[in-house]
Amino acid sequence: MRPDGRRPDELRAIEIAPNYLKTAEGSVLITFGNTQVLCAASVETSVPPFLRNTGKGWVTAEYSMLPRATATRTPREVTKGRQSGRTHEIQRLIGRSLRSVVDLAALGERSIMLDCDVLQADGGTRVASITGAYVALALALNQLVRFRVLPKSPLTGAVAAVSVGILNGEPILDLCYEEDSRAEVDANVVMTSEGKFVEYQATAEHAAFDDQQMAAMTALARAGITEILALQQAVVDLT
Repeated sequence: MRPDGRRPDELRAIEIAPNYLKTAEGSVLITFGNTQVLCAASVETSVPPFLRNTGKGWVTAEYSMLPRATATRTPREVTKGRQSGRTHEIQRLIGRSLRSVVDLAALGERSIMLDCDVLQADGGTRVASITGAYVALALALNQLVRFRVLPKSPLTGAVAAVSVGILNGEPILDLCYEEDSRAEVDANVVMTSEGKFVEYQATAEHAAFDDQQMAAMTALARAGITEILALQQAVVDLT
């Protein structure tokens, strides 16, 4: 039995509240069970130096966690004078995931920054950030189309992410923190709406895994992401 009574192949309750911030071009508050992430998209009329005069735009991300997002307070990284390796890794992952479904040439020489701030953490903060950031990005791009800044959205598809793992020898979908901390295997999977992988991060935490277990986790991830993509699209269509 899982801590919250879910089946092995069942996602946590997912909610995506659009336009959560009045000041951002696109924003959502996304909830995966008890994990909550605020994602905001900001459009800027500039690009990094390596893209100047190329006609191409850029999509990138920043990730942070509030001090009391977890059971005990974590000091803000700004007080330490530098980002942790984990933070740097996650925000690079979010940026790569979003760029996989954006035609940067069609975006033109402008940048979109996705800020992902974890309000409450109960496992899966990076997959919630990717999933929510995509919706915030889509809303921001739709606004650019409405304002006739762009003739059409440069999105080439959608992207979403979910965690999977092996706990007590059984493959499970969408791990909460209690499961993640005890899992023999932990994986984060990012996929596009075309069913292609952007990232597959799988780690044997306590025991090595075989091809059969890998295939089982992949099947769970694919089914879960299909559900999540439908939720994302429903929010974008209604906004």
